[in-house]
Amino acid sequence: MMDHGANGNENEAGGDTKPSAGASDGFDAASGIPSGADAGNRAGTALNKIRTLEEALAVITDGTTLMYGGFGGIGTPPALTEGIVAKGVKDLILIGNDTGFPQIGIGPLVTLGRVAKVITSHIGSNPFAGKRMTEGSMEVVFYPQGTLAEKIRAGGVGLGGILVDVGVGTLMGEGRETVSVLGKTYLVEPALTAEVAIVHAKRADPYGNLVYDKSGRNFNPLVAMAGRITIAEADEIVPLGGLDPETIVTPGVFVDMVIPGKGVSWQWVWEKKHAAE
Repeated sequence: MMDHGANGNENEAGGDTKPSAGASDGFDAASGIPSGADAGNRAGTALNKIRTLEEALAVITDGTTLMYGGFGGIGTPPALTEGIVAKGVKDLILIGNDTGFPQIGIGPLVTLGRVAKVITSHIGSNPFAGKRMTEGSMEVVFYPQGTLAEKIRAGGVGLGGILVDVGVGTLMGEGRETVSVLGKTYLVEPALTAEVAIVHAKRADPYGNLVYDKSGRNFNPLVAMAGRITIAEADEIVPLGGLDPETIVTPGVFVDMVIPGKGVSWQWVWEKKHAAE
């Protein structure tokens, strides 16, 4: 298990360090991972974080606190989510921007009643979330989206919490710890972390460096930092040195496992309409 309090970029890039497709200089040609007699001097295979879906799912059990990237399903790792559903785990505590749609993103876990509690910014796109909240079968804790993002970021960088003025002097602020800074009162919001964090990347290398796809980036970089164990699902896994270091958003030091993805298996309503035409 890696120390998520550290910072750094584990990719090798540029110059003579980038392996070629037919490399025979101590690199595996397919993965770009050092191998052979000089592996110990060139990072070694111990840093290869590529795992199977089954290995990743083994760390997610009943009652796990699970943080996830995504916004309305965009950026939520599909293979991991489908695998969690298929595994049948229950009583999960979810932390994420929203509860997806009934069959999109993290939504199926809520729809099937596998969630005991969710910490989120809204649930409006998934009617099953509202139903379970009102009937009392699922606890929901709401935060403004910016506050939620900052609480996750604070957890990822090792801070104890953040100060916000949202809610001061209202019902939401009653009984809460406050701090006065330069004459202004703030509520203390504790940082958020999770036992397991799951994120979706466009590309990854074997060391876990991640590149995201446009708006699919959303909460993923913050979530990746805040998990005790972080699992990245990548649509494409490239050899070591195959990522432009200037495009890497999440350094591999924050990632514990990388699993190959196959893209989303769902379509928006308007996509289906255009396909039919």
